[in-house]
Amino acid sequence: MTSPAVPGPRIPEAVHRRRWAILGVLMLSLLIVVLDNSILNVAIKTISTPAPVGLGTTQSELEWAINAYTLVFAGLLFTSGLLGDRLGRKKVLLAGLAVFGISSALAAQSGSPEQLIAFRALMGLGAAFVMPATLAVLMNVFEREEQPKAIGIWAGGVGLAIAIGPITGGVLLDHFWWGSVFLINVPIVILAVALMLWLVPDSRDPNPGRIDPVGVVLSVIGLVLLVYGIIKGGQLADFTDAAVLATIAAGLAVLVAFVVYEKRSDHPSVDVTYFKNKVFSAAIAAIALVFFALMGVTFFSVFYTQSVRGYSPLQTGLLMLPLAAAQLIFAPRARLLVDRFGNKATTTAGMLVIAAMLAAFATLEADTPIWILEVIFFLMGAGMAHIMTPTSVVIMQALPREKAGSASALSNTFRQVGGALGIAVLGSVLSTAYRNGIEDKLGMLPAGARHTAGESIEATLGVAAKLGAQGKSLVTPANDAFLHAMHVTALCGAGVALLGAVVVALFLPGRAPAVQKEVETEELVAAEN
Repeated sequence: MTSPAVPGPRIPEAVHRRRWAILGVLMLSLLIVVLDNSILNVAIKTISTPAPVGLGTTQSELEWAINAYTLVFAGLLFTSGLLGDRLGRKKVLLAGLAVFGISSALAAQSGSPEQLIAFRALMGLGAAFVMPATLAVLMNVFEREEQPKAIGIWAGGVGLAIAIGPITGGVLLDHFWWGSVFLINVPIVILAVALMLWLVPDSRDPNPGRIDPVGVVLSVIGLVLLVYGIIKGGQLADFTDAAVLATIAAGLAVLVAFVVYEKRSDHPSVDVTYFKNKVFSAAIAAIALVFFALMGVTFFSVFYTQSVRGYSPLQTGLLMLPLAAAQLIFAPRARLLVDRFGNKATTTAGMLVIAAMLAAFATLEADTPIWILEVIFFLMGAGMAHIMTPTSVVIMQALPREKAGSASALSNTFRQVGGALGIAVLGSVLSTAYRNGIEDKLGMLPAGARHTAGESIEATLGVAAKLGAQGKSLVTPANDAFLHAMHVTALCGAGVALLGAVVVALFLPGRAPAVQKEVETEELVAAEN
């Protein structure tokens, strides 16, 4: 129906001259969204600590605090991309930043796990309007030949946020209360809004699509039911429970209805015809699978470093630095490997590295030298960089510049859905394996406390602390049960990453002839046949 961007300059000279400054502002906006999740990673243990230090959240409530954000984020990304195409990307960006800043301030003042979950969902609403708009603006201020380089730097900004987040979170938690990890977003939002009003031009699609409220509602309800059922199954350590099975089945049924409705709609949220192209579908699947594996594993790594190894939040943040450093180093340079070896070889190698590093988590024990964890984190970051940059370029250049918001939204929707399902599924694997490992050691506890203590290592250690000297006998069994659960979860994550490697090895394009390099993606990834 449409072909990618028409050759030749189309961007006004005044905008072209300040394109790198605009990229800096866009990366600052992106930084806020990614920073929030990476800060939250090191705060998970503190928030799960009983009041007054934290909120005393259970593991399932923690999963919801993360997934309330990601599900709203994922469910509204495509609609927000269309609104940006229709109303103007700058307006949508500014509105999203305002909502994100206000809800961050509210989250910082949460008085219960339920309030935190609600305000995190509101933050997801704001973030949904920020993320796709940043990439859509980028595609409208850079000429096509500079887009891969700009996208590489943009992807490097994600690495920067991942680096800054845990360290910032650790410093804040060492000096302030847990809510400071959300309140820090407010001054960054104010700075980003001021710079955006000054520098960033507005842009929109001259032929925007219609909004699809039915599709949005179906997708959000389906995902929430599916994730709720998975998390509940892990909480009960019983996936055969009738309520769990019914909820998961209902979620899948609603998602099937969503796909059927989108295929028949003349203004779908997700244009399923894009997925007829195997290259496009493989790139999207790679993003979803790698984030499924990584988000689930990141969730338990914080408990490993803080609960089992005894590191502080700041030390945990510093331990994660190699993961971010590798992304910062390799993301802007990944396109050079793509030029030399092609998308298929580069992305498959990245997936295999991720799978190997997730499997390496299954070798970690309570006394493993910490430098081994650092090497694992660094190689994971390097693998990520060589997946995200080539797949992002493939996806963004599959659609014409006017549809940049839609392409960005598709990419981010599948990334967020993959991450949310990863936290739900792998978090439930972790919960089930942990409960099975610790259950027979909790006989000394009253019946009411036994179920609560078996939900997570933090719950067990919390009960042990209340019992004083008598509870010390629970610490070693809790650590052993957690390590076993972590090993099982890591191997499940490695299996998912291997599946991703097979997908990209089969369907992504190989190396193009030298004469075709400048139009490689344009030719291979037409949006529609």
